[in-house]
Amino acid sequence: MSYIEIDKGHLTNLEYALKLELMRTNRGGSYASSTIIGCNTRKYHGLLVAPQENFGGVNHVLLANADVTVMQRDAEFNLGIHKYKGGEYSPKGHKYIRSFQSDPIPKLTYRVGGVVLSVERIFSESLARIFIRYTLEDAHSLTTLKVRPFLAFRSIHELTKENSHANTDCSPAKNGVMMNLYPGFTPLYMQFSKEVDYKHEPVWHKDVEYMKEASRGYEAHEDLLVSGHFEFTIKKGESVIFQASVEEGSPSTFLRSFNNEVSKRTPRDSFENNLANAAQQFIIKKGRSTELASALPWFGRWGRDTLISLAGITLIQGDVATYKSALDTLVKEMKDDLFPNKGTGEDKDFLSSDTSLWFFRSLQQYIEFTGDEEWVWKKYGNLMKDILNRYRNGIEELGLYVDEKGLVYAEKENTPLTWMDAVLYDKPITQRPGYAVEVNALWYNAVAFVMNLATKNKDVQFVIGWNPVQRTIDSAFLEKFTHPERALICDYVAKDHCSWDVRPNMLFAASLPYSPLNNEQKKKILDIVKQDLLTPRGIRTLSPKNGHYKSVYEGNIEARDSAYHQGTAWPWLLGAYAEAYLKIHGKSGLAEIKNLVKGFEEEMKLHGLGTISELYNGDPPHHGKGAISQAWSVAEMRRVIWLIEKTEKD
Repeated sequence: MSYIEIDKGHLTNLEYALKLELMRTNRGGSYASSTIIGCNTRKYHGLLVAPQENFGGVNHVLLANADVTVMQRDAEFNLGIHKYKGGEYSPKGHKYIRSFQSDPIPKLTYRVGGVVLSVERIFSESLARIFIRYTLEDAHSLTTLKVRPFLAFRSIHELTKENSHANTDCSPAKNGVMMNLYPGFTPLYMQFSKEVDYKHEPVWHKDVEYMKEASRGYEAHEDLLVSGHFEFTIKKGESVIFQASVEEGSPSTFLRSFNNEVSKRTPRDSFENNLANAAQQFIIKKGRSTELASALPWFGRWGRDTLISLAGITLIQGDVATYKSALDTLVKEMKDDLFPNKGTGEDKDFLSSDTSLWFFRSLQQYIEFTGDEEWVWKKYGNLMKDILNRYRNGIEELGLYVDEKGLVYAEKENTPLTWMDAVLYDKPITQRPGYAVEVNALWYNAVAFVMNLATKNKDVQFVIGWNPVQRTIDSAFLEKFTHPERALICDYVAKDHCSWDVRPNMLFAASLPYSPLNNEQKKKILDIVKQDLLTPRGIRTLSPKNGHYKSVYEGNIEARDSAYHQGTAWPWLLGAYAEAYLKIHGKSGLAEIKNLVKGFEEEMKLHGLGTISELYNGDPPHHGKGAISQAWSVAEMRRVIWLIEKTEKD
């Protein structure tokens, strides 16, 4: 039995099935994604979505769907499903689905009368191509299959309409055809492993509706071009493979390539293996460069997310080479000793007060996993010192400076500089100006970490130069963020006030390797977080007792951004919680953390199948929201499991 298996009752229930999404990527940044029953509910869904170099490397949907129709005894049964404007679903092929399995690859089984047809999909590890294998499991008379491709050829962030500019002509390819709707695109080859009949009759299917976009207040209707249809007979027990790719393939190799791709997959037969598979999908290789997508399907690389996620994505499974390559790639994107917050190449910004400080934590984690402290100092010792000096000297474009007592202050008008960075109508929702607690916790940790390494490596000049900061920073942190009559740690201190909102950012002062807090203070933080912020799906971003608390992340962009960091629960914060909790409670805390991990097992069958979403509603039933699969959600859950195992061994 497959670890993730959805029964017929749920598969034929649209309200349930349309919430379940699949995501498969390759190392080139291409992907395939849809709902479990094949009905696209987002503009980001598609069977073949590939980056287009002539359009800034942005992912574009080439092949949106491929409907298969079973023909037997002059009757046709279309197994596809699309939603159209007005709420109509047509056809309604989901009613023929009998089962779904995820291991080793996604497999839907349909039953139409005496015909049992299985449909399996696998995305190529390197090339922008998808294989779909149709297997006739059972039949009692001559059976013919008809496959109709739905083409889009547009950016994942846009929608297309019927137009006269589209080139609806096709060119022959071995056992198929090639189409390219617009200049500048890579071509789309659609081929089969056996000879097929193709009838070219291009027609636009108008007003296909994407319900997720409609619920978010975005344009939700587009027109897709059905180029024609492929037709072939299939015998009982026979498998026919369809390939959609940006390169022409050799049909005689399709079966071998399909099986080869399957053999390389880690079985999705356990919670941990699903996380391992999900982790691999964020890795993108571009020549000698390596990047991590921060979330799928729509986010690109973010510096902060990369540095937080790297250990859980790579080092957990001993993949030191990918860790080093991704870190080297990000270092090359630095400017004036600062890491980019988001974007790549010319299209990147540095508007963050904490991203560069996560670099130090990433290196600490490298040492924790490998024990290779020597490599860290030799490779990045000078860069670490340069970053610290950059902060100490002030960063004018961020309104950032280090005060006379060694703490970091940062404030830029109408610009959020921390990870709580939602903006609505050009105004930050949670700007948190001034002394942010997690920024200063990361700063304290970075200074202490580099001072320790510099002392071990006899870098006397650096140690002498930074002694004044280290002498005052402990007491300065306590004076700024604690109060003798409060167990709570202040979230941020602006010029005119201190925010005592109960938020999760204080967790980092308790979890990082170097902290100015004693164990009693750390325990009080954990108690408050457990009481007000902890949920089975992550840590809330604001206490429900706060008047600004918003538990549900849904609706238009105004409603969603207003709730983004105002009560929604984020799984990635469980990493800091577990780390701090196990430091304080040791083995006696294992049951608590194990229970949190166990609670996520059911999440493998909800929202993004086999992965962990970006965030969750703050109140029960904690539905998954945001991106289908989030890098730091997956990474930190894997690291929590590693922390559990480490504590058990210690």
